[in-house]
Amino acid sequence: MEGKTREEMGKSMITETWLRKHRSLYLGATRHPFIRSIRDGNIDLSSFKTWLGQDYIFVRAFVPFVASVLTKAWKGSDDSSNDMEVILGGVAALNDEISWFKKEASKWGVQLSDIVPQKANQDYCRFLESLMSPEVEYTIAITAFWAIEAVYQESFAHCLEDGTKTPAELQETCQRWGNEGFGQYCNSLRKIADRQLEKASDDIITKAEATFLRVVEHEVEFWNMSHGGT
Repeated sequence: MEGKTREEMGKSMITETWLRKHRSLYLGATRHPFIRSIRDGNIDLSSFKTWLGQDYIFVRAFVPFVASVLTKAWKGSDDSSNDMEVILGGVAALNDEISWFKKEASKWGVQLSDIVPQKANQDYCRFLESLMSPEVEYTIAITAFWAIEAVYQESFAHCLEDGTKTPAELQETCQRWGNEGFGQYCNSLRKIADRQLEKASDDIITKAEATFLRVVEHEVEFWNMSHGGT
């Protein structure tokens, strides 16, 4: 990275620079047809049930990933007490999230024990597992963590905006990730990622940006899988 580019990034947070640079790809995730179908009230509920079962499997794989980020924060953060508090909040919320998935699955007649992870889900979970390696730097892991959470927050918040036709039975789902409190949590993760990126080497920044893009691509594939309803 040339000095000029680093200087330009310093004027605005690095994550903001990425979001501008990769705006079309990011919007492809946060305004995906699956999300728009919820927002417009014309979602095929079989697609929602597909998402529900597959995301339950993903969240179970997400828990050890977040635990690994917590460990990396303890070892690799220059403000470990703050970072660990933020990440611990996420760990605690995941326990409630798993319970919520079980309750919703029961309500919708989805047998979680019968769910087989589809390819997009398997690929995403393998990606998470690769980030758990001790060789993966904290800066890269926290970048991925922020991006994963941010896509969900912005996607479901889109379904809660004025004038939307989100079905009443899906309002609770949208509130779970689209609420303001979760948005503030995502912002806390983003601040940690930006702080780490500001002092990172050019090589780490390049790797972190590639990881951000991988997350967004996996999110799009996950929505694609769900939107197919199979």
